[in-house]
Amino acid sequence: MTETGIHYLDARGPDGMRLYAIGDVHGRHDLLAAMHRRIESELEHAPGSDWRIIHLGDYVDRGPDSKSVIDLLIESQKRDPRNIMLAGNHDIGMLEFLADAEPDGLFMNYGGVQTAQSYGVDFTRDMHWFGKAEAIARGHMALVKAVPPSHVDFLRSLPFSVSFGDFFFCHAGIRPGVPLDSQSRQDLIWIRDAFHDHPGLYPKVIVHGHTPVPEAEVKANRVNVDTLAWKSGTLSAFAVNGSDKQIIDVQGKAL
Repeated sequence: MTETGIHYLDARGPDGMRLYAIGDVHGRHDLLAAMHRRIESELEHAPGSDWRIIHLGDYVDRGPDSKSVIDLLIESQKRDPRNIMLAGNHDIGMLEFLADAEPDGLFMNYGGVQTAQSYGVDFTRDMHWFGKAEAIARGHMALVKAVPPSHVDFLRSLPFSVSFGDFFFCHAGIRPGVPLDSQSRQDLIWIRDAFHDHPGLYPKVIVHGHTPVPEAEVKANRVNVDTLAWKSGTLSAFAVNGSDKQIIDVQGKAL
């Protein structure tokens, strides 16, 4: 792809609309609630402005309170549909585990045990008495019963991308050379190197998470706001108001 796309410095949001894109939450209800309060405070000082709050996925796993994160997101969306939630690979992984208890899949190997604990299910409790597969099967049955149908419906409803102004939002990134409206769901929630290493501009600036960085990363063609919130205690967001662009952080306890 040639340098014919949108450069970060030139990118603008829609006139009269503030945009906020929140990075990977991973069970940190405390940080997500703090970020919502921060954004609400800003919007209170901008009466009459339209807005969208875009959550970039990975609401579950690793952190301590995935259940409360999903509760907060559902209530936020019910209160105002301008709260937009996109799918992350961990969110889809939770759905896949609920449908089929794969013992060596994403959920069990990368933080799903903590998600289950937030629903009152402890996968490790029976490991001493049963083999791994048997213990996971028992935990799976308990988790299916514990997860409210509204949470399953929420996860199933998540779109994989959204676009406003000169910005395209997704969880992981895009495949270079593929039109934005033709990107595969797999790439939108999983891609890394081919996207990160692409030197050219994209049709729009891509705002994403998925790959943790010590602090939010702003490049000519993309913005990464995954600052490992579940462990670092810093949740980051990208804010746009016309041509004004900034990173905002909220901080809490590091795990």
